[in-house]
Amino acid sequence: MKEDFLHYLWKYKLFAIKELRTVQNTPLQIIKSGQHNFNSGPDFFNSKLKIGKEVWAGNVEIHVRSSDWYVHGHESDVNYDNVILHVVWTNDIEVFGCNNQVIPTLELNKIVSNELIKKYQKLFSKSVQWINCENDIHSIDKFTLNNWLERLYFERLEQKSIEIQQLLKTCTNDWEATLFKLLTKNFGLKVNAESFLNLANSMDFKIVRKEQDNLNKLEALFFGQAGMLIKEIEDGYYIILQKEYKYLQRKYDLTPLNKGQFQFFRLRPSNFPTIRLSQLSKLYFAKSSLFAKILKAKSKDDFYEVFDIEPSEYWQRHYNFSSVSSKRTNKLTKSFIDLLLINTIIPIKFTYYREMGEVDAVYFLNLIYQIQPEKNNIIKKYESLLQNSLENTFSIKNAFHSQSFLQLKNEYCNLNKCLSCAIGNSLLKD
Repeated sequence: MKEDFLHYLWKYKLFAIKELRTVQNTPLQIIKSGQHNFNSGPDFFNSKLKIGKEVWAGNVEIHVRSSDWYVHGHESDVNYDNVILHVVWTNDIEVFGCNNQVIPTLELNKIVSNELIKKYQKLFSKSVQWINCENDIHSIDKFTLNNWLERLYFERLEQKSIEIQQLLKTCTNDWEATLFKLLTKNFGLKVNAESFLNLANSMDFKIVRKEQDNLNKLEALFFGQAGMLIKEIEDGYYIILQKEYKYLQRKYDLTPLNKGQFQFFRLRPSNFPTIRLSQLSKLYFAKSSLFAKILKAKSKDDFYEVFDIEPSEYWQRHYNFSSVSSKRTNKLTKSFIDLLLINTIIPIKFTYYREMGEVDAVYFLNLIYQIQPEKNNIIKKYESLLQNSLENTFSIKNAFHSQSFLQLKNEYCNLNKCLSCAIGNSLLKD
């Protein structure tokens, strides 16, 4: 038996609540379970109970055994002086409060159904291979699942919003500079994300603003800071950028990064750091006041138009310096723009409107519904588990689904937080 299960039982009153009595044989009525406390101190605040003939307001503490009160040192902690009820699975010792009176105690082991205990044990069985509910998740009704997915998606946005707010502070509340750092990071995709963020952090965005009306200077700035203009290469375009960067380096006192941190290995040529930097350069050359344009854009097609750019002519015939390849536009693809929408654009717009107190949840849901889902092993596995029942098939159709399931896996399934999950709750209560 684990304490978090006892919290769950108390929170949702999942035990025989009629004619409740404390172990001291005093009648007990639960008027209000209280507010679940996830920090230090008693487990539930502001509970309201009728014990005997008196109504009490205060805190509730929960343990597997009543002796845990002393094991945890609560007898000497003033935060527990206002505990009005001690809820335990097994009462093995009397516990005294600060007034030297026995604290009323509720013992659960005799008033919780065996069926609920079996469901709990099944859910947390060690025989599972991937997630705790993998054999039963397909039985969850679609209404419960869809509502939970919506909560998960906004929970994920809230988490990203916290990260963006922290980044905004480092950018002295400059939204354009914050967008630049986020975009640069996500232009690097998963493999080069941190290296691209290091690149963005290696220069003041004011420099980008000053130089973005000249594509050669912008390319020189990005490639130079990435440490890609150090070698001597017989290539006219390269020599121009190298000369331009040396001037910018002296002008702005810049220190280039180590080129070795940018990964090319096992990447498709279209994802090479050189191509992504050329596209980023063209984006900031062609689209001034980019954050304002993103705020103005509403639909997926609007964003496709904002990011409809192709790199300079050189990068339509090269994947790296000097080696010529067959001509390709190397435009930003819709699938890549979708990733930018998922990981950068929607989160920063959500954060901005949240700061303004103007979040329109329907707008953000409608937008994420329009975007194709990410494809990875986690998404594929959930989809296969949900299709185990022919009567309740469920397919992951859009980025709303994929983002929500990623949140579910990372923040609930991996952490065994089934008791805080609507799916786990449904399986236990049914």
